[in-house]
Amino acid sequence: MEQTVKILQTAAERAASQQLSYQGALTPTEAYYLIQQVEGTVLVDVRSAAEWQFVGVVPGALRIELRSFPGMQPNPQFLAQLQGAVDKQALLLLMCRSGVRSHEAAVQAAAAGYARVYNVMEGFEGDKDAHEHRGVVNGWKAHGLPWVQG
Repeated sequence: MEQTVKILQTAAERAASQQLSYQGALTPTEAYYLIQQVEGTVLVDVRSAAEWQFVGVVPGALRIELRSFPGMQPNPQFLAQLQGAVDKQALLLLMCRSGVRSHEAAVQAAAAGYARVYNVMEGFEGDKDAHEHRGVVNGWKAHGLPWVQG
């Protein structure tokens, strides 16, 4: 329990320092810890269906597109789908490829009344390396956390 409190406090400090409109920002390893240790924690992957299929997924994560491929058009049903799947009091973790779309999703979720919203920084694949490749520098996959091919 002490580790959980420390993680959530650190995430809240990141949110305050970055002036985020939601509860906090987590590293992938922190997010994984919370998923494992805090009952009712929900990880929502907001990447596109194409990314889920071709890049991989986190087992047990809910999948709700924020933007759809091709063209990355906004999903007009994103909030309705989120509200249909996740209780507003749940510990809600949002993840995308690199943390950008999940930040956008976290802003929307907090504005819609979700009380415990966290963005997973670095996302599933993380930042590009010197060769423009993802999945090596940081992110869920680079940290060696569980995932499967879509």
